[in-house]
Amino acid sequence: MNRKAFTGALAEPAAAWCSAIGGGVRLALQVTPNAKKSQVIGPLDDVLKVRLQAQPIEGKANEALIRFLAETLDVPRSKVSITHGQTSKRKLVEVTGAQLNPDTVMRSLLAAVQ
Repeated sequence: MNRKAFTGALAEPAAAWCSAIGGGVRLALQVTPNAKKSQVIGPLDDVLKVRLQAQPIEGKANEALIRFLAETLDVPRSKVSITHGQTSKRKLVEVTGAQLNPDTVMRSLLAAVQ
């Protein structure tokens, strides 16, 4: 997908998939495991689509998601937690950190769109 196609989403104050919470942000994600590589695909309706290079067994995909988001957002893995959807493709993830706000998180994740 083309990165320029998502620049309009950055002009909005907040996207449906990224919202502010006390001390960080909440992300609504749709995760696709068993991909060739982990990457952000882009926004779709009210979620951000993410592909993971991990199998959806024994929590491996969830661990890969936490690792991927922590690296992309430059936060410790302990600051990323899956709050809803442990066994579902649709997940709610909370990322805490004083420097995090919806704008910076959206910019970081959309900059990673392949």
